[in-house]
Amino acid sequence: MFTLAELESVLAIVRASVAPTPQYAWPLLRARAGLEVVVKHENHTPIGAFKVRGGLVHVERLKRERPHLNGIVTATRGNHGQSLAFAGARAGLPVSIVVPRGNSRDKNAAMRALGAELIEYGRDFDEAKEHAATVAADHGLQFVPSFHRDFVVGVATYAYELFTAFDDLDTVYVPIGLGSGICGLIGTRDLLGLRTAIVGVVAQSANAYRLSLAAGGVVATNSASTFADGMAVRVPDAGALEIIRRGAERVVEVIDDEIAEAIRILFTDTHNAAEGAGASALAALIKERERLRGRKAAVILTGQNIDRPWMAAVLAGETPRVA
Repeated sequence: MFTLAELESVLAIVRASVAPTPQYAWPLLRARAGLEVVVKHENHTPIGAFKVRGGLVHVERLKRERPHLNGIVTATRGNHGQSLAFAGARAGLPVSIVVPRGNSRDKNAAMRALGAELIEYGRDFDEAKEHAATVAADHGLQFVPSFHRDFVVGVATYAYELFTAFDDLDTVYVPIGLGSGICGLIGTRDLLGLRTAIVGVVAQSANAYRLSLAAGGVVATNSASTFADGMAVRVPDAGALEIIRRGAERVVEVIDDEIAEAIRILFTDTHNAAEGAGASALAALIKERERLRGRKAAVILTGQNIDRPWMAAVLAGETPRVA
């Protein structure tokens, strides 16, 4: 997947824009869950999500290898797009981003504020992705997929920070969108020779990765209706699926009500904001806490970019519903 030398080399690229994020073992979470819970705070990056690391690495390579590139285009539900917009602005590279209709208004505003051109198309991420490829062909732009080796090694820098600070973790829970985060964790764990179990998390209503692992190959779903939009993927990436199959302990499904409760727990016990995908790792840990009693686990709080109306509803005890 990548070597330790590669991982350490991209640290300099990431460090130029992103300081190491905190990783805290919160006492209130320990009391609630019955075990020590370390939270890796990827919500504390300049875009409020872990994706920024991969975007910086990918754009640096594109600019180095193709200095006359006209621009790039990608599809996103938000954090992947923000990562490329953030990196593109620093590199002087124009960025166009396709989002599905009805996408998060706050994430759309953040991408525009970073200088990206936003195109709204399709009913979900997968339709937006198909259109992004068309835009690339029509306008001579470089299409950037949501899963790429650069993104894996880039976001693996958060795993490096976590594992070098806590090399005694029994289990790490991480959400699965298209897979860069969990693949980066698996690759870093293996390079450091650790035995930590890595557990992927999906929303029950967007469970293509769990179904695909059970079937032994890519299984697409007809919908991905969850307010945890960072996990709302219908078609898994085959390369990511193989890495997860070989390196993950298991994949856990959580329902949206459990994700909403995890957002409330994170706000209450740590006073941190979390978006749906960002809270899903804690939702899975809480669901499995009996099997973890007395152990030491970590959850990756992958992002905080939740729209204000949804956050208000969640803190009021509700679960946002999507069609």
